Amino acid sequence: MENQIWNVDQKELVGAEGAVIKWDNETFFTLTYQGKKFLGELLEESTESNLLRLKINHREFTIKKKGPLDDLISKMGLDVPKVKKMKELQAPMPGRVVNIAIEVGQSIEVGDEILSLEAMKMENVLKAEGIGVVKAILVSPNQVVDKGSVMIEFE
Repeated sequence: MENQIWNVDQKELVGAEGAVIKWDNETFFTLTYQGKKFLGELLEESTESNLLRLKINHREFTIKKKGPLDDLISKMGLDVPKVKKMKELQAPMPGRVVNIAIEVGQSIEVGDEILSLEAMKMENVLKAEGIGVVKAILVSPNQVVDKGSVMIEFE
């Protein structure tokens, strides 16, 4: 019997024999594998795209059955997500710079913390929405900035 290939949280895995799923109802199930039991819940099902979103032992997984079309898309390079390159970071609101979490020359990735900005007595952590290398930091801690002010420049 041919093993099936699955993508679990965007990592390719070959299906394991010996795993048993017992459904309690249309949402909840028990997965038994190598003598261990795992409690599961079906969060989302999309049969057209062979996609499942499951919660197993309080951890969420996105699972996709891999098919021939997936191989073609991968060979064509169409499965690589596009990431924008950052040019500058502008203040999204007026406020006071609380903390700067980067330094000149540092490479940043999507989701990296850049700086904290206090506005209306709330601290807002600004994170990278793209990739880049820090070229210049144009603000300093405790500096007050206006909305739209350029605070960081990227190469």
